[in-house]
Amino acid sequence: LHKAAFVRSVQRLVPELGDDQLVRGGAGVRAQALAPDGALLDDFAIVRGERMVHVLNAPSPAATASIAIGRTIARMVSE
Repeated sequence: LHKAAFVRSVQRLVPELGDDQLVRGGAGVRAQALAPDGALLDDFAIVRGERMVHVLNAPSPAATASIAIGRTIARMVSE
């Protein structure tokens, strides 16, 4: 990622932001759900309880899929 291009993009939202205020960060850690057998759960896991809906796993690209996830939850709640 080219820092100058990134700064220009961010400055459309925060014009006063300077390039000296942005520093490269390391990789983060994300939670990963496991199946009962210990295998990684690689898909979305949305479970309906008696009076609630739980999103147990929302792996990448969860942000991209957030509208669809919301629709799924809304449909489950309305049933």
